[in-house]
Amino acid sequence: MTATATEIKKGRKFDQVLEGAREVFMRDGFEGASVDEIARVAGVSKATLYSYFPDKRLLFSEVARVECNRQADEAVQEVGPDDPIEDVLHEAAERIVHFFLSDFGQQVFRICVAESHRFPELGCRFYKSGPAMVRDRLTQVLTPYVERGILKIDDMDLAANQFGELCKSDLFIRCLCGVSTDIPEAEVERVINGAVEMFLARYRA
Repeated sequence: MTATATEIKKGRKFDQVLEGAREVFMRDGFEGASVDEIARVAGVSKATLYSYFPDKRLLFSEVARVECNRQADEAVQEVGPDDPIEDVLHEAAERIVHFFLSDFGQQVFRICVAESHRFPELGCRFYKSGPAMVRDRLTQVLTPYVERGILKIDDMDLAANQFGELCKSDLFIRCLCGVSTDIPEAEVERVINGAVEMFLARYRA
């Protein structure tokens, strides 16, 4: 596959191709995933796969977008506007941190960094399905607490971005650099609690 097409063409077997690709990418990673294997698992011909996704990077970016949206939707469904803000932030932080530390989350980041200078449109797709999506969902969740006077946030975009970065701490870069491959759950919880406490120290009304 060569990175030439930026438009995704949908058709009858589009979801079938996407689900097969998700299974293979999650199992084998980006580099290890072959077009032949993706077509086999999806139950389609290579010609059908190519008709939707002429480039493997584009296919991976769409899988990433759908997976990020799926996890974000699940996270939003887990909390309600009447839940204590501490619980809401803890749930959000837990999901963000675990995604950052997952093999899939790190693959998404690596591919984005490796390819975005040559294929800027892919970088834009990754950004929209990652940081921008997290910011939008956090805005959706936090706005009712601002309206009720529980939080005082004048710049919601900045606050949401800050929360996402707090969740990374140094765990994300340590995993990317291979310094740590198995993070103890106690250390993950420490980062989650620290992110929540620091955010509330700044933005609690």
